[in-house]
Amino acid sequence: MLDYSALRAVAAVVQTGSFEKAAGLLNVTPSAVSQRIKQLEERLGVVLIVRGAPCAATETGEWLCRHMENVGILEGELLRHLPALASPDESRQRVTLHIATNADSLATWFLAAIATFTKQTSYLANVAIDDEDHTAEWLERGRVLAAVTSHEKPVRGCRRLSLGMLRYHATASPDFMARHFPDELSPEALMRAPSLIFNQKDRLQTRWIRQTLGRDVTCPTHWLPSTQSFVEASLAGMGWGMNPALLVREHIAAGRLVELCPQSPLDIPLYWQINRLAADRLHELTREVMEKARIYLLH
Repeated sequence: MLDYSALRAVAAVVQTGSFEKAAGLLNVTPSAVSQRIKQLEERLGVVLIVRGAPCAATETGEWLCRHMENVGILEGELLRHLPALASPDESRQRVTLHIATNADSLATWFLAAIATFTKQTSYLANVAIDDEDHTAEWLERGRVLAAVTSHEKPVRGCRRLSLGMLRYHATASPDFMARHFPDELSPEALMRAPSLIFNQKDRLQTRWIRQTLGRDVTCPTHWLPSTQSFVEASLAGMGWGMNPALLVREHIAAGRLVELCPQSPLDIPLYWQINRLAADRLHELTREVMEKARIYLLH
């Protein structure tokens, strides 16, 4: 039999980041939380929690946390149909859903879907950010129940739905264009012009250069891990970057930003992948994600 008091302790520590906060969430002492987790780790023969500030789950611990999310979803559905099963003196914890998405989706359309879903339900959301090429790995490792990803191939145990395409424009300020591309876009000019990169996983600039020029070019780089900072840095003439069309459309129309190569957007297809065990019970979430994608993304 599974020791659900210990599993809840693991999930609470991972959610709150500490044994003390988990104890407050579960209404027990920190020593009780520690003892439950220690006994479960000894039983399984693996470490579930990496002690630190904050505490974090190991890969096995992440899988147990996702199991507890599914349990919480099932319990919530059961109690809606049979409310008499709920103990009158026990406060029911709200279920936190772990979801991964890329930063540009969160900044342009995905937040609207999550906001509508959470207003309509009792669920809480823990949204993790990673490159769209890597969010599927969060599903594979059991770190999240659902993800916005560029991976078309379904992750094992997940359902995949096509969302549409997020369009990007390679843009820079008129001043930057005059300084670095006075004549025309060329590999030699790109080798001298500073570009804006989100992080080491960001491949959008590389894809656009290859699509536009038919070859790879290594550019000097400013590192800015923020979608909004990309737009502001482009406007300030700091560098050129791949900005979502949804965020720079008005800037381009007003002449505050210029495309490096007109009429050469980069379209990134996105997919919604969700754990099959949770999919049927989270159909409201999928509905909102698909609806907002239909409004904001290209099809």
